[in-house]
Amino acid sequence: MPALVNYGDDEFYSGASFYKSAMDLGRLYSVVSHMDAYGPPCKRARISTSFLFGSSESEQEKQPSIDVLPDECLFEILRRVPGGKERSSCACVSMRWLMLLSSIRRAEECNSQTVARDGGMTYPARNNDETVSCDENDDVESNDYLTRSLEGKKATDVRLAAIAVGTSSRGGLGKLLIRGSNCVRGVTNLGLSAIARGCPSLKVLLLWNVPLLGDEGLIEVAKECTFLEKLDLCHCPSISNKGLIAIAENCPNLTALSIESCSKISNEGLQAIGKFCTKLRTVSIKDCPLVGDHGVSSLVSSASSILTKVKLQALKITDFTLAVIGHYGKAITNLVLNGLQHVNEKGFWVMGNAQGLQKLISLTITSCRGMTDVSLGAIAKGCASLKQMFLHNCCFVSDNGLISFAEAVGSLESLQLEECNRVTLEGIVGAISNCGTKFKALSLVKCMGLKDMALRMLAFSPCCSLRSLSIRNCPGFGSASLAMVGKLCPQLQHVCLSELYRITDAGLLPLLESCKAGLVKVNLSGCLSLTDEVISALARLHGASLECLNLDGCRKITDASLVAIAKNCLFLYDLGVSKCAVTDFGMAVLSRAEQLNLQVLSLSSCPGISTKSLPCLKKLGRTLVGLNIQNCSSISSSAVELLVENLWRCYILS
Repeated sequence: MPALVNYGDDEFYSGASFYKSAMDLGRLYSVVSHMDAYGPPCKRARISTSFLFGSSESEQEKQPSIDVLPDECLFEILRRVPGGKERSSCACVSMRWLMLLSSIRRAEECNSQTVARDGGMTYPARNNDETVSCDENDDVESNDYLTRSLEGKKATDVRLAAIAVGTSSRGGLGKLLIRGSNCVRGVTNLGLSAIARGCPSLKVLLLWNVPLLGDEGLIEVAKECTFLEKLDLCHCPSISNKGLIAIAENCPNLTALSIESCSKISNEGLQAIGKFCTKLRTVSIKDCPLVGDHGVSSLVSSASSILTKVKLQALKITDFTLAVIGHYGKAITNLVLNGLQHVNEKGFWVMGNAQGLQKLISLTITSCRGMTDVSLGAIAKGCASLKQMFLHNCCFVSDNGLISFAEAVGSLESLQLEECNRVTLEGIVGAISNCGTKFKALSLVKCMGLKDMALRMLAFSPCCSLRSLSIRNCPGFGSASLAMVGKLCPQLQHVCLSELYRITDAGLLPLLESCKAGLVKVNLSGCLSLTDEVISALARLHGASLECLNLDGCRKITDASLVAIAKNCLFLYDLGVSKCAVTDFGMAVLSRAEQLNLQVLSLSSCPGISTKSLPCLKKLGRTLVGLNIQNCSSISSSAVELLVENLWRCYILS
């Protein structure tokens, strides 16, 4: 009988209880005791599953869990996680795990020393180079190191902790930019400390508008990120000298420092930077009310041998600091002085006559009352290598100072004057004729002292080295002035005459005729009085060299100018005729010009351009990469959609 019946299991049962615990057996006995042993019960007993097979609530609470471990034990476990991918996975478990992982320093990790033993054989622990960031995986390679940027509401401690954990196995970040901060959970010392511990190879750190970040986070960066090369602090009101001194003492490789609107940083912090950062090359300090002469002068004098770029803006420094710069700035090549209201003429005079700025190449002076004709003359004598000069809102500089400066600086290549209202046409013409053979570019912006007048040409000699002339937003500059300047510049290649309402054909034509080298780039935007006659002359005289032409806002320009351009311009690739009186006929002429290879075409606010120009624009679109047809009311929306579909390689503004 046993051989004929298959019981389903050939194993011999030893007779032991089916229930592993006395509690389970007791539950079964309690159920059976309420049932009839000789027949089925009249009513099924209501017994819950948890009652039969589960555990009580007290037992569930006593189940073992890793969450009951204190932070110290969990820290020891997590620092032994072998690879970057595994660490990132652990960081995704909970906020607690993420913060614990971000608190582990690189030196405290055990994955490089741990080995796994199996059957007497020893295997090295995995060193997984692949990193899966538990934050957004959008790392950018820049200058051979990882770069991350957090802006606005994305800038939180949690994201910084995730970045630190996710990039640690790849060497950590090389550059971190934080612009702004989350208004609810902003960046604090906790987040920056996580970056410091996880990214000891950090080289560039930019902190802009981070009000909750204080000295503790910066001190942690100083201790861990000793390879830091560039530090930029902007609107960080909680950072003081304490954090800056820690950077100075622990980051000897610092080469660039920028501080703006940090109200707690004073002279003491800058003195420490000058003392310990022997490789510092670039310094920019702006709007720090506690910074004065002692801090800046100590910094400049300490780093005099290698400091090349200095920018001082809106500081309470006096003539003393400029004297120190003039004496100790032997390596300075770029100097920017902006809004120094406490510096007088004496300070600039001493800076120039100290003869220490022999390597200065570029000098920018903005809104400094101490810059006068005397100051300008002293700078010209003391800066023998000066090539670029930019004067902005220097209201005491006049024609005499400008002419003397041009005569004394033989190496000058570029001169830009903006809002220098005492300079007149005589000073400009005198500077052009007296500059050396290296003078290449002249720019005049919003100089209200320029009036339209005719001067005797016998007293001035032409400047054959000048290649670029830019005159913008000078309402008094007219045709007579332009004709005179044009005759003094026979080798011009780049001309920008923007928003000059008094310029007419009679003033521009002498300039076009005197340019022998051939104009390459011409900007005449906003010159309302120019007509087709002078544009036709421009195309005829310089069509063989002209590459860029901007006629935006020249309302008297019509299709006749486009006909001349299509006929004479061989290499034109950028054309702007926005707000001009051009029509569909002009577009048809341009499209038939086989030699034209336009890449950028601007037709914004041209009511004469309609849907009829669609075939012409398609033909021009073979070479176009940029097309502006904004506010062209005569072009239908369906035509625009069709144009976008056909010119898929071209970026279209509509």
